[in-house]
Amino acid sequence: MRTASARCLLLVLCAATGTSVTASQENTELSLIAQQLDNIETLAHRARSSSIPTDRYQFDYSRLHQDLQRIRQGIQGYLAPSRAQPRDPGELVGDYRLDGPHPEAAP
Repeated sequence: MRTASARCLLLVLCAATGTSVTASQENTELSLIAQQLDNIETLAHRARSSSIPTDRYQFDYSRLHQDLQRIRQGIQGYLAPSRAQPRDPGELVGDYRLDGPHPEAAP
């Protein structure tokens, strides 16, 4: 059920963006979705504060918050991808002297 609700939320958010957009438009639309996620989170916070804990079934606001965070992170990761970190070349030995004659060094 959790997966179905997350998919439904994602489909609703994606439907608002349209199907044929340029990269610049796509970034704008994704930014708008991120703003809407903030609005949804505000509404969820209001709903949570007015909920009655004596009901038989309760809405899982913590799970909703986690899903919204995950969607937000996905959008932010797409809009501003992290740069590749320089790889660690390893430690340099620093000792280049060979003991004894090297076979390829013969004159």
